Amino acid sequence: MKKKISNLLGREFRFLARPLNFWSRLLLLLAAVTIFVSLFFPLWRMHLVAPQYSDGLDLFIYCYKILGGGLNGQHLVEINNLNHYIGMAPIVQADFLEMRWMPFVFGLIILMILRSVVFGQMGNVVDLFAVYCYFGIFSIGSFWYRLYQYGHNLDLHAPMTIKPFTPLLLGTKQIANFRESSYPELGAILLCASVLMILLAGWFSRKETVE
Repeated sequence: MKKKISNLLGREFRFLARPLNFWSRLLLLLAAVTIFVSLFFPLWRMHLVAPQYSDGLDLFIYCYKILGGGLNGQHLVEINNLNHYIGMAPIVQADFLEMRWMPFVFGLIILMILRSVVFGQMGNVVDLFAVYCYFGIFSIGSFWYRLYQYGHNLDLHAPMTIKPFTPLLLGTKQIANFRESSYPELGAILLCASVLMILLAGWFSRKETVE
């Protein structure tokens, strides 16, 4: 039994020590650039349509800010005015504490990618992928929890009473007389592409041998 465990650990250590080839390092550099570019684009978009708003109201979610559609972000003002009638708290950026540190986490991930390129071992890619996945799952879960809080902590004395709800993270849903659509934007697509590049970087060097 001890011999089997020793052999297993030996194989794992040899795998983690495998060097990264040129193509793997190039993919990692492209992943770092992709993450950096994603910061300039919205991650998510929420679109609301109602009879009185036939063109719809848009809300764009960046990793560091919330921006309403329309001229000078007027859509966010309109959405908050509507939220007042159903007793929902106004959507303000200060409530999303994650937006204060998310850009720094992305900066840390970019530094981990550059570290992987410099040191060039499979173990660096494994660490990078684990941290990146954990951060992604935590961020999505935190965003969903914020949506849950907004839809369930309703003022009972509001002019209009509706059943507590959770705005959709992905898809389309009817809320009172509004139809809400929520879907990823270019920033999220770029981040998913960067994850794929990291996976491919590990795949392309999987058969390299330790000197």
